[in-house]
Amino acid sequence: MYRLTGVTKRYTRGKETVEALRGVDLTIADGDQLVIQGPTGGGKSTLLQMIGGLDRPTEGSVELDGVDLARISETKLTRVRAENIGIIFQSFNLIPTLTAQENVETALVPLGVKPAERRERAAEALCSVGLGERLGHAPSEMSGGQQQRVAIARALVKKPKVLLADEPTGNLDEGTRDDIMALLEGLWREHGLTFVMVTHDSSIARRAPRLATIKAGLLTLTEQQPHGVGAYDGQVAH
Repeated sequence: MYRLTGVTKRYTRGKETVEALRGVDLTIADGDQLVIQGPTGGGKSTLLQMIGGLDRPTEGSVELDGVDLARISETKLTRVRAENIGIIFQSFNLIPTLTAQENVETALVPLGVKPAERRERAAEALCSVGLGERLGHAPSEMSGGQQQRVAIARALVKKPKVLLADEPTGNLDEGTRDDIMALLEGLWREHGLTFVMVTHDSSIARRAPRLATIKAGLLTLTEQQPHGVGAYDGQVAH
């Protein structure tokens, strides 16, 4: 379980101090799905970085299973991220010189997984996202949707407890967006993940059981009745 208490983040830009988050309190239970929405510059990506241990708050605490990510050493924080948190980015963040399988394997290197097991687990992860025939392809040989599937496989191959996604469909067309959302929702249910996603897309935000709206660093939480399965149901194109 996540428990964020009084999370404030300030940045200094020249002589100006920007308060990206202002006293955010938030609890996310194990297995929750939460969507964070808000205007550009409102603080939503900053909040996701706090949850993912990618940045530390200026004030407040970010507890994951009782461990305050804001207070532990950088070495311990790196270990928590490597073992427990998978992150998907809008820009995919794949290494262009590596194959799909090698890109997925990179998530297992910090965990000390041996090469043979890394290859096997990476292949299984790629098969689970519909890319079993693309193991040896470089990112440049794949579509945007396929590259995002590689990124999803990389996030899931280490079997994390938490899956974070920052605008995962932002660079995709509408049809591919629906495919990726169907895949993510299916994986969330299948693996019992805690799933937190930032999006500007209201059609995605309406589907989540919990919606956090953040504006000027202030968070408002809404429990909502998710829409029907709709466009994201059905077969996912490979």
